[in-house]
Amino acid sequence: METSQVVRWGAVAALMAAPCAAANADKLMVVEVAAPAINCVFSPLCSILPTDSTAPIPLNFTAGSPFLQTRTFFGIAGTPGGGHTGYEYRVDLRSAAGNVNCLLGLVVNFGPIVSLPYRPGQVADVYVIAQGGLGTVGLKSAEQDGGVITFEFAKPMCVGTSPGAGESTFFFGLASNRPPHAMTAGMFGFGSPPFISLGARAPSF
Repeated sequence: METSQVVRWGAVAALMAAPCAAANADKLMVVEVAAPAINCVFSPLCSILPTDSTAPIPLNFTAGSPFLQTRTFFGIAGTPGGGHTGYEYRVDLRSAAGNVNCLLGLVVNFGPIVSLPYRPGQVADVYVIAQGGLGTVGLKSAEQDGGVITFEFAKPMCVGTSPGAGESTFFFGLASNRPPHAMTAGMFGFGSPPFISLGARAPSF
């Protein structure tokens, strides 16, 4: 098993508070979408009213304020997402600088997913807003082991020695039939520590 895979499953185990995690997760269907069209899945006016929160990424950056952003919103009746809560995440390293380790992905104890037609005629589990929104880095994969979902970035998220050299992921999202609550998510990467904990919001289940 590659080093990155060992770190990844160690992160899943840590979040599940289990001694180990088996690498037998279910692969989730991920599609790329555009904004504001994706809002039409949750709103008849194709406009959402989000609640945003951020949590600092606890690494030894020498400059900047990198963060994990969580965005939630409620689906309006009469839409495919009606009655469900949408959850979006984004990792922003754009302001950061310093000799820190690269981040490879995000781990969230999310629970059951509601699959929706994020693209016309195509039902999927996870969407990535690759057009019309913030960010430059997408997802390589999303996998679920029990209630825990591992989002692996399309490439390592690294920063340089000067502020402004870092990148942001696109917003990536999914839906649940449960309301949000504050929780502890995880991020995994190269080096030491290979796994960090930080605040986020996810479904209460």
